[in-house]
Amino acid sequence: MKAQRFSQQRERIYQVVCASREHPSAQMVYDELKPALARLSLGTVYRNLHQMAQEGRLVELVGPVSRFDAVVTPHTHLRCGRCGRVADAALPYDPALDRRA
Repeated sequence: MKAQRFSQQRERIYQVVCASREHPSAQMVYDELKPALARLSLGTVYRNLHQMAQEGRLVELVGPVSRFDAVVTPHTHLRCGRCGRVADAALPYDPALDRRA
């Protein structure tokens, strides 16, 4: 896999995920950055999040709406079936339950 060159937008996207404990979706990242980065598009956010997940910098939690986590070590997540919110769970990690991309 070819390494991506540095970009300010890409680094800001990564920083938003790292600073969040909510496992943000692409839309959440976009909404947070758009006021400061007028030229940012939602497509750019999606592309960069997926690329960083493929590189192993982030974990993509696949579901009706993908969410992203900066903690790349294996750990357990809970997802609310009603609102889609994702949280880390203080439970033993079971790789059989892992639904990462």
